[in-house]
Amino acid sequence: MNKELIINAAPQGVEIALLEDKKLVELHHEKADASFAVGDLYLGKVKKLIPGLNAAFVDVGFEKDAFLHYTDLSPYARSLLKFTQQAISDNSPQGFNFANFQVEPEIIKTGKINEVLSGKPNILVQILKEPIAAKGPRLSCEISLPGRFVVITPFNDIVAVSRKIHSAEERKRLQKIVEAIKPKNFGVIVRTAAEGKNTAELHEDLAALVETWETIQANLKGAVAPAKILSEQTKTTSILRDLLNEDFNRVVVNDRNIYNDTRNYIQRIAPEKAEIVSFYHNGLPIFDQYGITKQVKAAFGKTVNLPSGAYLIIEHTEALHVIDVNSGYKSVGNNQEQNALETNLEAAAEISRQLRLRDLGGIIVVDFIDMKLPDNKRKLLEAMEECMRPDRAKHAVLPISKFGLMQITRQRMKPEVNINTQEVCPSCAGTGKISSTLLLEDEIEKNLSYLITHQHKDLTLVVHPIMHAYLTKGSMFKSKQWKWRWKYGQKVKIRENTNYHLTEFHFFDKHDDEIKL
Repeated sequence: MNKELIINAAPQGVEIALLEDKKLVELHHEKADASFAVGDLYLGKVKKLIPGLNAAFVDVGFEKDAFLHYTDLSPYARSLLKFTQQAISDNSPQGFNFANFQVEPEIIKTGKINEVLSGKPNILVQILKEPIAAKGPRLSCEISLPGRFVVITPFNDIVAVSRKIHSAEERKRLQKIVEAIKPKNFGVIVRTAAEGKNTAELHEDLAALVETWETIQANLKGAVAPAKILSEQTKTTSILRDLLNEDFNRVVVNDRNIYNDTRNYIQRIAPEKAEIVSFYHNGLPIFDQYGITKQVKAAFGKTVNLPSGAYLIIEHTEALHVIDVNSGYKSVGNNQEQNALETNLEAAAEISRQLRLRDLGGIIVVDFIDMKLPDNKRKLLEAMEECMRPDRAKHAVLPISKFGLMQITRQRMKPEVNINTQEVCPSCAGTGKISSTLLLEDEIEKNLSYLITHQHKDLTLVVHPIMHAYLTKGSMFKSKQWKWRWKYGQKVKIRENTNYHLTEFHFFDKHDDEIKL
């Protein structure tokens, strides 16, 4: 698969488009003043304990207190509390050695929040979900620092290898390497990208993450809650970190600083890929040049058209998202069941793309075209699962129910991408109604009568082309223009302007200056 990353830097922030085989599949927007992004670490102050929810509200500097549930505390919550207090009060120039840190006993899974966070202490937390609508950020105490090949988790000594690495020998090899190079008091999760990598590459990645943890420890020294302790990498580098592979063959940037940062990052993590980064400096906007603007406008409406003539209707509610599949004019034969299957398979591919593109989360209900054969329903389920496989968000796809509905759940990490592709009608101002032609004609004549009464001469009326045709049509003495001439004793010129909306009209004097009414 051919993957491209197009990065558009603007004063208000950075837009990042991911293309797969020239087709837009992900669109990210990083605001210039972005804060509280997933992965950021904060020193928070516990403000309120809610035993009924078994949760706490924590002040991290956001306008609304962040939410921390007991299940997100981490088994090593007591160790994290101890570490936080020790790091804040540490006075030594070099900081204490984390390898000598004494880990506290784990908390039980069925415990109570007020047993762990009694006294409302300061605690190091990580943003689990960005603020959405009226909700503050969702927090976690299960601190994790992701790298290109490994993820480190403090306060434990566990080594785990990604299940997506299927070879038992490769998993065992990676396990042995990481166990040999792992520092004390750190757990390590080996990512799928580590498959086939040697000890030196893994050690370099691990060392960089340990250095990041030491930075966190240094930033905590003397910190006062609420305070940001460490920012997640920029969206650009985090996407490259998670996605960069042999299929990634081009990164195009229109900002010199981001270009240098991106090139340096790739040079560090994958030197053989450094040449894929290029700087864009042509006159045309970068998103227009690569056809992204057109794809955005076509993909974010309520109705999404498919190449065959079928189309999707996407509706959003507070509780869930609903997608309706319609066959339109599509027909691949006289067999209704076959038509339904073909349309549904095409829709499944587009739906999986739409979920990634709009970043829809929560419950998604899809009303596919009804099919009778169980084999066809199974084929559709398998196709949907295959189309969803590249999606990095956690998701689950359920079989089609007896009502013909497929339910999908997808991890919600941030607010959905919502681009308004509609404009308020300039004629009706969004009401769906305009003045009838007769009423408009009466209004024009009323204004005309007023102007002539006040001694205005050589008047010119400018209207929409359709209205121009209506007022001037017919032979002499029959058109409205001639009737006005005989009624008021003077000729009224009528011009058309294609930029006017249907009910818009203006009068101009002999100097071509508009007369304000």
